[in-house]
Amino acid sequence: MTHDALGIVPANLLLPADGVSPAAWACVACDQYTSQPDYWEDVALQVGAQPSTLRLMLPECYLDQSARCVPAIHQAMRDYLQSGILTQAVTEGFILVERSTESGARLGLVCAVDLEQYDFTPGSKSLVRPTEETIAARLPARMVIRQGAAIELSHILLLMDDPLQSVVEPLYARRASLPLLYDFPLMKEGGHLRGWAVTGAEDKARIREALALLKSSQGADPLLFAVGDGNHSLATAKRCWEQLKPALTPQERLTHPARYALCEVENIHDGALLFEPIHRVLTGVRPDEVMTDWTLYCHQRGMDLSEATAPDETEHTLRVIYHGHEAVATVSKPDGALPADTLQRYLDDFLARCPEADIDYIHGDDVVRQLCQREDTMGFLLPPLDKADFFPAIRRLGVLPRKTFSMGHANEKRFYMECKMIR
Repeated sequence: MTHDALGIVPANLLLPADGVSPAAWACVACDQYTSQPDYWEDVALQVGAQPSTLRLMLPECYLDQSARCVPAIHQAMRDYLQSGILTQAVTEGFILVERSTESGARLGLVCAVDLEQYDFTPGSKSLVRPTEETIAARLPARMVIRQGAAIELSHILLLMDDPLQSVVEPLYARRASLPLLYDFPLMKEGGHLRGWAVTGAEDKARIREALALLKSSQGADPLLFAVGDGNHSLATAKRCWEQLKPALTPQERLTHPARYALCEVENIHDGALLFEPIHRVLTGVRPDEVMTDWTLYCHQRGMDLSEATAPDETEHTLRVIYHGHEAVATVSKPDGALPADTLQRYLDDFLARCPEADIDYIHGDDVVRQLCQREDTMGFLLPPLDKADFFPAIRRLGVLPRKTFSMGHANEKRFYMECKMIR
């Protein structure tokens, strides 16, 4: 692989060999079901002794056991390579992916992102940018896994703003002419996964041309890719690469496999790609006092908090739930670029002043309503993030407030399938 001015490159991609059950091989991303170890216990029962990506990653609900688990992960990687369980299925190419869930058939392109064109430093104007603040404390545990790994598997999703559907969709229209690599149902209501090899010179040239047009349409400081999922995984890859670089020659820096991180690219305009809001729940509070405090906070900063059922587009509106009741809260003259931004600024300030309170980030309106039956709990239901606001918000804010959105439900997250050498 060589330096590429478009952020992504074709890659040598590994897949399980013939005879390995793909349904046992593919597991959901490690950062899902973090408070549900029973999910992962059930996966382990389903997999049994079969080869599986479960052996090649550490579910985050077990991060506290990393000292025991990581050596076994690295050994499993070596074993799968030496025994031929993993083989090179694509040479200098891409994999076109169709992921079917209850939301529809979502399309993607598996490739490698050039870490030289990604920067998670606040205010970055790089071609590939994060969408949330990188928490430095979250990187070391992930770096331990990557630094000793022979291969990587990835749940990183890069989003591109391609309203004319010029990159991935034309490939999908020609999928009958591409070699089919896999076609199988995913475990535990994960839907169905199909993948085709994209290695032809003409197809690769079309991808480059389409990306070049997207980039050129953006003028100065183009934002070609935004990290939709796996922000901290990509930051980990970047940090590891920066540590490795000083020991390499200039020529080695151009081609070393650790310079490139495995990812999947998706079009934000894909109809099956759904953005779900992530709600906030406060515990250990007196909801009436919080509302009074929030009102005063807004007033001191030139905002107004009120209950309004028909706010205008310049106001930020969300629903507040406590004592089993719901109310509409509207902030006029908001200091944030998005409702989640405006709310999170207040919650961060409140929590700094009230250490006895705690916050959780919750998927699903019904879950929030159930939790808010308790006297010391209140919830904030955020509106969905409009896809049309996504890239403009990244350009304006740099990064979105943490936990602003989720791309689908947990069972719709990326499953590990492909692998790539990094050593």
